Amino acid sequence: MFLSNDDLVELTAFRRELHRFPEISGEEKETAQRVRTYIEQMKPDRIIEGLGGHGLAVIFEGREPGPSLLIRSELDALPIFEKTGLAYSSQSDGKGHLCGHDGHSTILVSLGLGLSRQRPRKGRVILMFQPAEETGAGAAAVLADPRFAEIVPDVSVSLHNLPGLPLGHVSIMEGVVNCASRGIKISLSGKTAHASSPEQGISPMLALSELMPALVKLGVGLPKADEPFLPGADFRMVTVTHASMGEAAFGISPADAELWATLRTLSDDNMDTLCAQAEELVTDIANKNSLKSSIAYDDIFLHCENSPEATAHIITALKAENIPYTEDFLPMRGSEDFGRFGAVSQSAMFFLGAGQSHANLHNPDYDFPDELIDIGARIFMRIIRNING
Repeated sequence: MFLSNDDLVELTAFRRELHRFPEISGEEKETAQRVRTYIEQMKPDRIIEGLGGHGLAVIFEGREPGPSLLIRSELDALPIFEKTGLAYSSQSDGKGHLCGHDGHSTILVSLGLGLSRQRPRKGRVILMFQPAEETGAGAAAVLADPRFAEIVPDVSVSLHNLPGLPLGHVSIMEGVVNCASRGIKISLSGKTAHASSPEQGISPMLALSELMPALVKLGVGLPKADEPFLPGADFRMVTVTHASMGEAAFGISPADAELWATLRTLSDDNMDTLCAQAEELVTDIANKNSLKSSIAYDDIFLHCENSPEATAHIITALKAENIPYTEDFLPMRGSEDFGRFGAVSQSAMFFLGAGQSHANLHNPDYDFPDELIDIGARIFMRIIRNING
């Protein structure tokens, strides 16, 4: 253990401060500043601010040449009302750290504490506090930032807490661990008319009512109720998330409608296939109903794939720290933008159990278990010492 009880008390207080002041994707300015103010006391060799938005890279250099190791956490919270009733609950209405990014970032801060007391012997350790993970935009923006070229890592690792897995246990495997997903925004446009003469207009009502179930039916290899499920290679899912039509008025037969859905596949290749199927379906139904249509994509996540080399680094650390691990719950249907770091380095992430009966991620009653700060920090510090000395 490199953290004392006093350290953990202080780190827990810091995590709860982050929790009280959540900022959603793209708005993490104050969160990044809180992290910087706290971690600059640890005298890192360099801090790069504003990476890909409000991202923060905190760098500790070794004395000798060697590999660069990047460890990533996330800064953003969610646009969800928190309902935990905790003394340190969100002070921002409609926003909450209901995914645990406050805890993940605190784990990285704890690594800064350890590295300040004993620098890596060789190479470089980069603590990457990434913005905008929840929208899928953050990792891509960080990688596209010209300053990232100065700190491209050889190995990248990350964690995410996982309710349902026993507290402090780890789930990890090689290969795909998170699905690809993207949001599809479908716009339908016709012609308004008086509600007493709908035949004089072109309403999207029939097209919208046909399109919603038709999109869902594009799914393949879907879960059945009350059965354990992990996505297979052919897995494809469409979830309708939002629909609107016309104005909130009784006297108008509407012209316009909008439909949002989330497309989800195990692999990026299958995502291309699903997008093509969805686009063809929209065009066909719109044409049949004499409507114009357009499609846009948002919240684009590539699948997240663990490389054998980076996975081996994590498993070696788990064994050294006597932390139980399994492949249970993997691959996950949920998405994660950390996979983009795999384009520039060996990369892998693991999932740290938040408890079998813990509130689920993105639920209004979720809170990060503070017990995981020490466990997550021990795993990462062991990886640091194994790679960088």
